[in-house]
Parts: sequence; C-alpha cells; structure tokens
Amino acid sequence: MNSNSKSRPVTVGKTKTFPCSYLEEQQEQLLVLQEDIIDAGLFEQLLALGFRRSSSMIYKPQCPHCSACLPIRLEIDEFKLSKRQKRTLKNNQDLSWKIVDHKTDEQYALYERYVNTRHLDGPMYPATPEQYDSFATASWTQPVFIELSIADKLIGVAVTDVLPNSLSAIYSYFDPNEHKRSLGSLLILLQTKIAKMMQKQFLYLGYQIDDSRKMNYKRDYRPHQILTHSGWVTEIKIKNINI
Repeated sequence: MNSNSKSRPVTVGKTKTFPCSYLEEQQEQLLVLQEDIIDAGLFEQLLALGFRRSSSMIYKPQCPHCSACLPIRLEIDEFKLSKRQKRTLKNNQDLSWKIVDHKTDEQYALYERYVNTRHLDGPMYPATPEQYDSFATASWTQPVFIELSIADKLIGVAVTDVLPNSLSAIYSYFDPNEHKRSLGSLLILLQTKIAKMMQKQFLYLGYQIDDSRKMNYKRDYRPHQILTHSGWVTEIKIKNINI
C-alpha cells in the first residue's frame, strides 16, 4: 500500500469474535490496522478499501459468517437531493451552523443526552466523557465538529474527518427533543454541502447494513456507491453484482 508515493509495510491483525452490535445472533470480527501513526493520505486509501476509524483504531469487518456491512460513500458532484431531503432543508432554514476544531463541554452534554435517550439498548450506553473522547478523537488526526444551533442553543453535531480528497462522517448526534426536524438527515446533507464547498470528491458514510433498523438509512442518499468485490459500484448497477 502506498502513502505519499512511498511504499511501506502496514501491519494488520484480527480480533476475536464478539457479539454483533447491530444484528442479533451474529458474531463480529474485525481486521485492525496496528500502526501508531497514520498520515491522511494513507488513511484515505484505507477508506477506499472499506476501512473505518474509531478513536485511533482503523478497522474493517471481517466476520466469519456474515457480510452485511457494506462500505458506502457519496460522490459529491453526482449527489441529488430527494423531495424529502429538500423538505428537510426547507424546514430547518431557521438553524445556523459552524465548524469548530475542538471538543466542548456543550457538545458532550448534548451527546450524553442523545445516547442516554436514544440508545438505551446499545453498546454506547451509558455515555461517559471518556467514551466520547475515545471515539471522536485520534492520536494521529484531528476531526472537525460541525455544529447546528438555533438561537445560540446547540442542537446537533457531526464529528467529521477532513482528508485530502474526501470527508469521512464519524458520528452524528442531536437533541432528542428536536426529532421532528430530521436532524440526522440534515447533518448528512450539511456534510455534503461542506464537502462541495471544500471541493472534495467523496463523503464516506461508514457501513450500510440493510437488515439493521439503525443502519439502513444511508441508501436514501442517491446516487451512492457501495464497495463490492468488483470495486465501488453505483446503486443502479448493484442489483447484478455479487457482493
């Protein structure tokens, strides 16, 4: 694998199997990159191979009996708003947004309220400051925090990595009391807007899991690309591809 046009070995390990967080009765196993320092160019190449990051760990599902996790990304210049997404933008014209390069206590308070309200049955419950720090930041990169506010009140945050040719959506959270605004969708749409402003080619959205209620919404952003054995394939061609 190349980084800045120079080849160097990359060490990859494999975790033990453990219960899947998204699909009941499935066992999860991860390929894990065992590197202390990763530059942005190499990380972007790994994203294109289906890897993700959580904290400083770079990983990719390699499950023994399941291949449900599908890497998904948007090509920014090809992305088209649906009617629903246009309504989401129209219904949130009273909100403002900004990009900050550091964590804040206000962000964590919102994150804690979100996790402890919406994800009582998930592995992130209960939220802790250490947990927030561990997944949001990394020793070798600094994400940005895209903040949504109304009347100076923070109601949504998207934690996002900025890379040479792309943005990578790490995690989004929002005020549970504002669920009618579709803020999860709005934060993705905002990341596409920022990617276009920054002249990035892709927005990586992580993994699409069709059989998971929590993870099957990403196909709503079209046209999207799914990583298959044949490479990245746009949605209209996927039907005939053996993933």
